[in-house]
Amino acid sequence: MRILNRLKWLQAFEATARHGSFTGAANELGVTPAAVGQLVRALEEWVGHPLLTRSRSGNERLSLINEAQDALEDITIGLDKLESGLKKLRGRKARSVLVVTASQVLVMNWLMPRLNRFSEHNDSIDVRLDVADRLIDLSHGEADIGIRCGTGTWKDLVADWMMDEEVVMICSPSTLPATGAANVEWLYQQKLIQDDTPHPGANFPSWESVLQKMGLEGVQQTRLHINSTATVIQAVLSGRGVALVRKALVQQDLDIGRLVQLFPENRWPINWSYYVVCSKTSLKRPEVQAFHDWMLEEVRVK
Repeated sequence: MRILNRLKWLQAFEATARHGSFTGAANELGVTPAAVGQLVRALEEWVGHPLLTRSRSGNERLSLINEAQDALEDITIGLDKLESGLKKLRGRKARSVLVVTASQVLVMNWLMPRLNRFSEHNDSIDVRLDVADRLIDLSHGEADIGIRCGTGTWKDLVADWMMDEEVVMICSPSTLPATGAANVEWLYQQKLIQDDTPHPGANFPSWESVLQKMGLEGVQQTRLHINSTATVIQAVLSGRGVALVRKALVQQDLDIGRLVQLFPENRWPINWSYYVVCSKTSLKRPEVQAFHDWMLEEVRVK
């Protein structure tokens, strides 16, 4: 006899374990944090011992005791199976929801032009975009899967390489000289837009190193400092100056002529690459696996 009358306890426990908090679980389940806490405590009373402890590493979180780790995996699989069974009962009306996260500029300039191709082959999956420049906590279920640019090491996440990245120098076509050809003398007269967004470990080129390579070492030029890559790109589009940016973030604008890559014979590769990332638990869900595999295939083909 299955103990399905305790299903709400298990649902609250599994959501709390993923989010690391009653609040995160409550937001997902559409109830109050107090209600989630009561359900989890009811389960703890039934099993006869605590299942969660409060940790203080970084943000204060609830974490599983060691004995509950194996049980959580079975519970997660069981809840996923129940969800799958319900979808089969609904037949063609059944739809899955997939939450994908990436930075604003990557979504706008790289992901959005490609999403239609995913939907064409996966018409039963609804994609929701969680657009954020901060790192969404994928290990605790804030989103199902994401695209990140970095060194490829994120704790508790599966990170599969998609493509490498390089920095390019860009400007608006309206900024170019009348002849249409940029040269070092022209560059000397331009305002340099400095992207102050942190790029830890990327070896992002400085304007000093770039100017030295261009033969303008020691030259003092007007700078515009901006701590947002999306705003840097917008400033360049509006003709405010010349900037150094990651190429994938402006590839679409380069392709359609809204931006111009300057001195393309020079390359500035960085130590960051793009990865599709998710937790091991999320990857077991069919819709997450479908997006993961499609994303890798998409960049291989292109």
